[in-house]
Amino acid sequence: MTADERSFMKSIFHGVIEESLIFPYPEMDPEERETVQMILENIQRFGESEVDAAKIDREHKIPDDLLTKMKEMGLFGLTIPEEHGGLGLSASAYARVIQEMAAIDASLAVTIGAHQSIGLKGILLHGTDEQKKQFLPDLATGERVAAFALTEPGTGSDAAAITTRAELTDDGQHYILNGSKIWITNGGFADVFTVFARTSAPDSGVKPRITALIVERGEGLTNGPSEEKMGIRGSSTTEIFFDDVKVPVENVLGEPGRGFKVAMSVLNSGRLGLASGALGAIKRLIQMSTERVNERKAFGRPIGEFGMIKEKIARMSAEAYALESMTYLTTGLIDAGVEDYSLESAICKVYGSETLWYVVNETLQIAAGIGYMSEYPYERLMRDARINMIFEGTNEILRAFIALAGMQSPGKHLAEVAKAMREPIKGFGLLREFAVQKARGLVLRERLERVHPVLSREAVIFEEGSVLLAQRVEQTLRKHGREIAEMQFVQKRIAEASIDLYALAAVLSRTTRALERKGEAGAQREVHLATAFSTLAKARIDDRLVNFERDSDELLKEVAAQTYADGGYAFDIV
Repeated sequence: MTADERSFMKSIFHGVIEESLIFPYPEMDPEERETVQMILENIQRFGESEVDAAKIDREHKIPDDLLTKMKEMGLFGLTIPEEHGGLGLSASAYARVIQEMAAIDASLAVTIGAHQSIGLKGILLHGTDEQKKQFLPDLATGERVAAFALTEPGTGSDAAAITTRAELTDDGQHYILNGSKIWITNGGFADVFTVFARTSAPDSGVKPRITALIVERGEGLTNGPSEEKMGIRGSSTTEIFFDDVKVPVENVLGEPGRGFKVAMSVLNSGRLGLASGALGAIKRLIQMSTERVNERKAFGRPIGEFGMIKEKIARMSAEAYALESMTYLTTGLIDAGVEDYSLESAICKVYGSETLWYVVNETLQIAAGIGYMSEYPYERLMRDARINMIFEGTNEILRAFIALAGMQSPGKHLAEVAKAMREPIKGFGLLREFAVQKARGLVLRERLERVHPVLSREAVIFEEGSVLLAQRVEQTLRKHGREIAEMQFVQKRIAEASIDLYALAAVLSRTTRALERKGEAGAQREVHLATAFSTLAKARIDDRLVNFERDSDELLKEVAAQTYADGGYAFDIV
């Protein structure tokens, strides 16, 4: 298996640590770093002098002059190659820019992200040379804006159930597109849409064939009014309608009928933009919290001197360090040419969105009464944060994906071993390999050889957690087999342990680099954050994996079933 075919987290599900994938911790090219620094400085000046986030939220609209300015700054062409008029930034550089935009205003970051992270990403990843030449130059300048159209009324995360139809004309030159999509970011003004439509009849009895199409705004394509939203109010979110829209066959992205592949690859990439955006907001919130704990006083002293407040600040900082470490480890994998980062990007999205929700909630708590008042930014930032746990795959769906995709390969391996046991002569080689692996696992555990000695305790937490995860995966597959697809309580525990293990791996890699560069004294702050995070992660991993089999699962299912039957909570005091 070549380096670009491996996945760090999928290997962990086998109990194998692919250390070479995460060490050394990735770094941005020095020349690109300079370019990014200039972009960031421009964004900071732009944010300070021209962006009124409260006004954007209040008026539910990004002013046209701000969008024009963002286009002039090159922010709509960050990821598009220079040959097509863009800046050609790496995945890491792009994430850093989105991080900065999100710290200024979530609506601005969402608008840019919807355009690049998902809207035009399909063209970058799967477009033909002709498609790239046709669409990317105008998308790079922002003369045209892109959107991603997958979700439909009634389907949610079940993309296989989409009903928008694309029927090939008799002459084979066009698809005729009919249907609708909902909650389309940039839907009110986008010119180019990546649309996913069914190209097999719903009642045909065959596996759904979904095709990805590049659809231009024109005759038959309309949008509804902007949705009234809880947060990110400045971004355009609308329903899109297709009424006999003619789409040239040349506008198929990838292969006809292989639209799922396009959608999944786009979303894998887009989730990292979401994670980096969450990080930007988190950093701003921690800054706001530290300012508030010093200015707010109780019992004659700043509240920052109290233990419970220190605990909040410390945990926020440790979780932010982990998110930053895993996000830029993952973008580094992409920049290094690693092709399979699907688990890692899903992990970053889940962890990033939930860490942001935790941090914004604690920041509002630290702010106390003013946090609840609309004249201050806290409640707006909380409203803006909430969507991230729903965007681009709900966190429940992604937990199931992390667990099931991670267990897929071990499951196949166990099935092959079971078959070999029925035919021991033919399967001798596989059985011997399996026996050696099991024997080795009883005596030795996979080691992190490249972690700095200062982090030896933290490395053991990761190693032991990885062993325990692999054991629980095998135990689960042996017990439940294919039924594991329905065992969501178990899936959740496996996914959450996986999330913390990846975060810890990223923290160890990044902190090792800091120790090697700065020495123990110079990297003391990074070591403290790594140690704090590993303590938090170990408690969660132990909770998920040590106490793995739980009788309460069935009890909770029964309570839920009864509540469904009752139509809600059934009791009252009077």
